[in-house]
Amino acid sequence: METLVVATKNMGKAREYSEMFYPYGIKIKTLKDFPAFAIDENGASFEENATIKAQAAVDHLHLPVLADDSGLCVDALNGAPGIHSARYAGDHDFAANNAKLLREMADVPDDKRTAHFHTTIVCLKPDGKKLVVHGDVQGHILHELHGQNGFGYDPLFYADDLGKPMGVLSDEEKNSISHRGRAMRALMKQFEGWWND
Repeated sequence: METLVVATKNMGKAREYSEMFYPYGIKIKTLKDFPAFAIDENGASFEENATIKAQAAVDHLHLPVLADDSGLCVDALNGAPGIHSARYAGDHDFAANNAKLLREMADVPDDKRTAHFHTTIVCLKPDGKKLVVHGDVQGHILHELHGQNGFGYDPLFYADDLGKPMGVLSDEEKNSISHRGRAMRALMKQFEGWWND
């Protein structure tokens, strides 16, 4: 079985990718499977950050790598937290990030609480062959947390397509409409050509 490294230590994200790649017979490993190395995510966009992660992992591991950068973009906050979503209030502290978002949105009326989740996925091989895709899901920021499913900002995000908070969705429901799910479907349309090239 061939290996694809998903450049993350987030096991929620890794689980989503494993489920989506399972039918293709590809073994998924994450950064937790290897000795630690530094990745300086200093890009100015989702695509730049995903490329930085992918290149660093390829350089260290000499394996094909899939890296993504995802974030929540809130219109009333001029696109924040955006590329800083994971570290909005503290490094990958989901509870603190959600609390800060609720504070920032406290006085924003319902019709101005529009937002979207965005994902950019970059696949990179040691020979430099690269594949880039994007995905978005539109929604609104809720006034309080709903549900225990998902991770990150999911409990505060109302997904317009399903008419439900992301935090109550099953993995299957979430994959059907999520930004990462949409980016993954865009990826799979081109993946075989990239993987076999």
